[in-house]
Amino acid sequence: MSKLFTLPVLLGILYSGIRLATPYLYAAIGETFSQRSGVLNLGVDGIMLMGAYTGFYVAQKSGNLWLGLLAAAGVGLLMGLLMAFVSVTLQATQGISGIGLQLFGLGLSTLLFKTTLGGVESINGFQPVKIPLLGDIPYIGEVLFNHNLLVYGAFLLVPLAAWVMNRTTFGLKVRAVGQNPQAADTLGVNVIRIRYATVSLGGVLAGIAGASLSIALINLFQENMTNGMGFIAVALVYFGSWRPLGVLGGALLFSFVNALQLWIQVLGIPLPSDIAVMMPYILTILALTVSVNRAQKPAALTKPYQRGES
Repeated sequence: MSKLFTLPVLLGILYSGIRLATPYLYAAIGETFSQRSGVLNLGVDGIMLMGAYTGFYVAQKSGNLWLGLLAAAGVGLLMGLLMAFVSVTLQATQGISGIGLQLFGLGLSTLLFKTTLGGVESINGFQPVKIPLLGDIPYIGEVLFNHNLLVYGAFLLVPLAAWVMNRTTFGLKVRAVGQNPQAADTLGVNVIRIRYATVSLGGVLAGIAGASLSIALINLFQENMTNGMGFIAVALVYFGSWRPLGVLGGALLFSFVNALQLWIQVLGIPLPSDIAVMMPYILTILALTVSVNRAQKPAALTKPYQRGES
């Protein structure tokens, strides 16, 4: 166990934790907007899988990583629109609709993987970009300022999302629709349009989250490679009390514990591997038990809205 407390290992855990937080941040920030408008999307994991496959396939065939990222975002947008149509327009039960979308994404990504790739292949994904001056700071520079662009983008997304949510007219409308859609409608806010916008935005970011795995972090695609990450992202929204900064804290906590268990296995520390793998998920359950009790969710979350209802 003493191997864990050497400086190189501690720095490695911090570096890995920051990288591993990337897909959770993209997916959870997008889901935050969706839930703040009143729509729970449990299909995030399926969207991530389709984004991961599409980003990898397009990048591999075109040789252009940015084109792959754009394609992943486009697929995420289409699946977000599908979720919005089913849950907002058709007013289907959001939980069941989301699970259906997740299974659709899992099945389709597996089918496409087998028919177009056939086996696991790797790709030369986004490479680390060292930020001048900041990257030269001893220890801190290597941990914080030597990552690929999608990692930087995920962390920059947090203050941007907080600003949009709390300081813009769009953010005010989103919060109003999620809290009291009847009152928002009375004031001239188009509830349907806002919910379509947020669920679509959530889909785009979930697609990018998936692509961050396949063309920036792991640099390959395999069946069910998200392994339930989308559901963790949904849980992080609850943990973060529907606030981007809270989501950031939850994502870092989960990813650091995940990085810790990976290093435990790499160093050969005598801890059963099953227990090590369970650590981040046990922490998530404990954290949710505490956070959900103190958090006040959007009043209209999971509630369909039809104009004229009281």
